[in-house]
Amino acid sequence: MSDPNIYTVGWICALSTEYVAAQTFLDEKHEGPEQVSPNDNNDYALGKVGKHNVVIAVLPDGEYGTVSAAGVARDMLHSFPNVRIGLMVGIGGGVPSKKHNIWLGDIVVSSPTRGQSGVIQYDFGRTVQNQSFQQTRVLNQPPPVLRAAVNGLKAQPEMNGHQFEKAIESVLASNKRLWQKYKRPDLNVERLYRSGVVHPPGSETDCSEFCGNDPSSLETRSGWPERMDNLMVHYGLIASANQLMMDASIRDTLAKEKDVLCFEMEAAGLVNHFPCLVIRGICDYSDSHKNHEWQGYAAMTAAAYARELLYRISPTSVENERRINDALNSSKLE
Repeated sequence: MSDPNIYTVGWICALSTEYVAAQTFLDEKHEGPEQVSPNDNNDYALGKVGKHNVVIAVLPDGEYGTVSAAGVARDMLHSFPNVRIGLMVGIGGGVPSKKHNIWLGDIVVSSPTRGQSGVIQYDFGRTVQNQSFQQTRVLNQPPPVLRAAVNGLKAQPEMNGHQFEKAIESVLASNKRLWQKYKRPDLNVERLYRSGVVHPPGSETDCSEFCGNDPSSLETRSGWPERMDNLMVHYGLIASANQLMMDASIRDTLAKEKDVLCFEMEAAGLVNHFPCLVIRGICDYSDSHKNHEWQGYAAMTAAAYARELLYRISPTSVENERRINDALNSSKLE
């Protein structure tokens, strides 16, 4: 069994699909922990990424949102007291626009911008008549060591292109059981409908059948040939709340007001209690046209980015960070 004290990187997932993707990118897998704290019900996967010992946890089956994520992080820190940096890695809903050419399978990374920390909680604030949504809760930005590594990864595609797709192909080639669910889907299931086209609530009918492929129902977009890579990384603001975003009109309003790139359901519960970087693979467009075809691949793209990020961080840099528990206790005393 593994000693919980040797793990310095905490990685949290919300879904089992994300948990599987995270484990495929471990360079080395370890046995389970020797012991965990009383009342810690988390399930853990332990291993190594590069030279870092990493503990991965997943939310309980059927639980979502900021409160559940915060609980998982709290229990992880009790059982693995030497965790110094955190990652929240998984899938999210993208916000495509003329400014941000986001496609399914792309990656969105939380990044401080326009005075924001990289994450906003859009169900915690106030809406004033004739004014835009006003945020009333301040969320922390990622630790400097993670932001420095992000800047390094930003520069890489400009010089050599990224290697995320090759990394995904490599891990899937070594585990054929995952191929069907986690491979890149065909582009014929990549459709962005106009905001006014709404999939009927509760309908199980596939969008290709009910909503169709009529050009008048679809947004006209820049095509794949114009992109240097099929998979792109976008840096900016991630919107988080205890609700699944399935409304294209609200999506577009927040995109216009706040320049939001992605919607998800856990980060706002983490960042002030588990200093972390949020990494999301885009599996849908935050509208009523939800589908599962892209979830596996989107989970893989986010996990591939997380591994590449950790490769850029030296173990010494992590060891020089304060333990998250110590940092939180100190902030309570200030």
